Amino acid sequence: MAAYIVEDTKKITTQKIMQMKKDGKKIAMLTSYDYTMAQIVDQAGVDIVLVGDSASNIMAGNLTTLPITIDEMIYHARSVARAVKRAMVICDMPFGTYQVSREEGVRNAIRMMAQTGVDGLKLEGGEEIIDTIRGIINAGIPVIGHLGLTPQSVYKFGGFGVRAKEEAEATKLMNDAKLLEQAGCFSIVLEKIPAELTQKVCQAVSIPVIGIGAGAADGQVLVAHDMLGMNDSFKPKFLRRYADLHNVINDAVGQYIIDVKDGSFPSEAESY
Repeated sequence: MAAYIVEDTKKITTQKIMQMKKDGKKIAMLTSYDYTMAQIVDQAGVDIVLVGDSASNIMAGNLTTLPITIDEMIYHARSVARAVKRAMVICDMPFGTYQVSREEGVRNAIRMMAQTGVDGLKLEGGEEIIDTIRGIINAGIPVIGHLGLTPQSVYKFGGFGVRAKEEAEATKLMNDAKLLEQAGCFSIVLEKIPAELTQKVCQAVSIPVIGIGAGAADGQVLVAHDMLGMNDSFKPKFLRRYADLHNVINDAVGQYIIDVKDGSFPSEAESY
């Protein structure tokens, strides 16, 4: 598989991301939660590295994103920010840090930016949290919105199914997208909605729309561990696997165990 050739090695900014939509260039976004993975993903040439609250699932084994704390997200985000040189680094604000009030949301956003070194934050929701989003942006913090299936609301939705299939919810999503743009968000993530609705949103707003399980958009985002095949039990329709690291790692560990137990590791050449 050929490596992607990065043409512009300058640090990616909000202005660059928005210009990519105007120029018709697609935006590639992947998650990372630690220094080593973030370094690899950045060097490969992605445009945005997302420190997702999916760390709750991937790194901690929780069933949902709700249990992860702001301190845990700060830890992951700080580790990623240290590794990334070119990509824009965005961190999810975790559940409970921005839903209570505008003041608390702004305070937590400022803390996350100050203590992590990331380039911006992502929040789930539309009209319900629009005042908080305005406050965070007014504080000088770039924000990506997130609509459709918003995992922090999984219990409200009753599961992880496709959202906005009915007209009322689709209309609300479209209105929320416009509100997010008006509030100053520089991009919007749309998760698990009909592809036709995604296209309508892309045309209705001037800021980039990044999809996950939402059909074609101005860009795409996936969880790196999923697209690398490290989790062999997660097989949603929208996921394309680019590697099978689960079996690669399993085979490597198995061979290591064999070599240790039969005494072939370490060899004389591997000894001091």
